[in-house]
Amino acid sequence: MLDLSSVSIFLGAVLLLLLSPGPNMAFVISHGVAYGWRGGVASGLGIGLADICLTLLTATGVTAVVASWPPAFDLIRYAGVAYLLWMAWKALAGAGGLSLAEADRVPLSTVFVRALCNSLLNPKALLFFMVFLPQFVRPEYGSIAWQLVVLGLLLTLVSGVFHTSLGIFGAVLERGLAGTSAGFARLQSWLLAAVLLALAVRLALLAPPL
Repeated sequence: MLDLSSVSIFLGAVLLLLLSPGPNMAFVISHGVAYGWRGGVASGLGIGLADICLTLLTATGVTAVVASWPPAFDLIRYAGVAYLLWMAWKALAGAGGLSLAEADRVPLSTVFVRALCNSLLNPKALLFFMVFLPQFVRPEYGSIAWQLVVLGLLLTLVSGVFHTSLGIFGAVLERGLAGTSAGFARLQSWLLAAVLLALAVRLALLAPPL
């Protein structure tokens, strides 16, 4: 069992962190705009699965082992940068126009895997779980690993609902703007590529932990 007051503080902290603009927020909104509500929901679910994976890695101590190996941060970071740049190039390759009809033909699995990899290949996310979750663990309440899993699942639930809602908001935004310009379909592709490129640059400039 977890202390109710600790859980309340934990959930409040999670909400505050989610409301702060970040890469996941930009990712799901841009994919909601580019691929409609399907893309927004798939992005939110992909991030949710990544959170579950990071929770399990934290509970089993894998994140601590990885973080203790100095080259690990750069290896994960550069893999993430390469993946984001590849996705940006793919978006630019389709910059001739991305209609909703074409977006509907994009497999949900593709967008889902994009979101999953974007989160897992961000070393800051791994470090976040390793540093954030243990702060709310109370040894007197039993197994530390089990408490980490419960906290991680609570975070995943809140994060999943939040990011999925943002993805749907992106789709609604796209619906509202689609008729304002004949070139909006092309703008969608360029917007998605710009977001992915910005995330790649941000990740490339991320300073390793001291």
